[in-house]
Amino acid sequence: MDKILDMICAEYGNRIITEIEPKEKNKIESFITKALGVLQEDGLYAFAIYTKSKRGDEGVEKKTAKILFNKSYELLKDSKIALLTNCDDFLKGIRTDLSNNLNHLLFAKELLERTLVYARYHAKALDKSEEKDSTEKAVDE
Repeated sequence: MDKILDMICAEYGNRIITEIEPKEKNKIESFITKALGVLQEDGLYAFAIYTKSKRGDEGVEKKTAKILFNKSYELLKDSKIALLTNCDDFLKGIRTDLSNNLNHLLFAKELLERTLVYARYHAKALDKSEEKDSTEKAVDE
């Protein structure tokens, strides 16, 4: 993948994590892994439906699903990528803009996979830094 596109995916992966409450960051890795599995196994449209359907649940899954849905849509609308240009609805955009062009559909799936992988790594890194911070505070006391 082109370095610029990889950096865009890394940026969106970080944005996903920064929008989640600090106390919940250790719980989202599991949900991101599930969403990534849906994307890889069932495709982009299934991923969008999965994250949209989970927005009605309670707690961490609800927030994470909403953020994943919104950030995925933003990524594909990003002016540097511009895969969804003529729509104001993520699901409709997939059905109309992407389903008519297999190359764009596969490219969008690859970008979202990379973004979710980065988000998962960001979540892991933040968990480790929070553990380190709490350990250092306990030693200082």
